[in-house]
Amino acid sequence: GAIDGEVFFNGVAGERFCVRNSGATAVVEGVGDHGCEYMTGGTVVVLGQTGRNFAAGMSGGVAYVLDLEGDFQSRCNLAQVALEPVPEEEAAADALGEFGPGGDLSGHGKVDIRHLAMADEALLKSLIEKHAAATGSARAKEILASWSDYRCKFVKVMPTEYAKALAKL
Repeated sequence: GAIDGEVFFNGVAGERFCVRNSGATAVVEGVGDHGCEYMTGGTVVVLGQTGRNFAAGMSGGVAYVLDLEGDFQSRCNLAQVALEPVPEEEAAADALGEFGPGGDLSGHGKVDIRHLAMADEALLKSLIEKHAAATGSARAKEILASWSDYRCKFVKVMPTEYAKALAKL
């Protein structure tokens, strides 16, 4: 139920990691069952495996999951979310338009403006860099050292209604 702040875990979290997260940013190296359950905001990065039922009831925020084996979809609850690739920064920059870096988003309420104003690749990479700096994570350092190989293995978990709301903004 965190509403703000950042946390970086050099290790695997147990079940129900980031349940009811409504605004915090978290980077972790794996999670048990029911990760991001009922999440309404914030950003989560998982640099490893997830348990079953990931994103059940997730209505807001964004999660990025490293899917090395290509089987994350079978562990994700797709009732309210869609799985998307993480586009390259250059490709995404054109889609940002007026909401790109420096765009004015004041007055738009409690929407995490990073989900509007920053390309997925740039946001994801910056969070992994912060994780590496804060924890000394060997996994994060490996991912960053081979970024072009790893970027395409991340899956963006995006709540469908949240995506529609962002599109309207």
